Amino acid sequence: QVQLVESGGGLVQDGASLRLSCTASGRTIDNYAVGWFRQAPGKERELAAEISPTGRFTYYADSVKGRFTVSRDNAQNTVYLQIDSLKPEDTAVYYCAAKPTWYSTNYDYWGQGTQVAVSS
Repeated sequence: QVQLVESGGGLVQDGASLRLSCTASGRTIDNYAVGWFRQAPGKERELAAEISPTGRFTYYADSVKGRFTVSRDNAQNTVYLQIDSLKPEDTAVYYCAAKPTWYSTNYDYWGQGTQVAVSS
């Protein structure tokens, strides 16, 4: 069983930066791909970024390309999401989730989320 805990969210101004962390416990996640999802008020949850187990492969949604950077430190059992040039439309609850392989379609483990709010 894997437990995921997100941290690093907060209330920031338009144009600011944040680094979100997703720390795993229970077992190591170096064999898991990890995704960062977000859900804005009244909207469906969307996948923002993903990273493969070794970090060799990454994926970004078009809406975040150039501003979001996903990385991982498997020694620390942690995955990061660097968000630069934040915009009000980035306001959402951000979740991390883990899946067994890069090609898996289903995520097996989810965190509880961290709130990001961007003021204009």
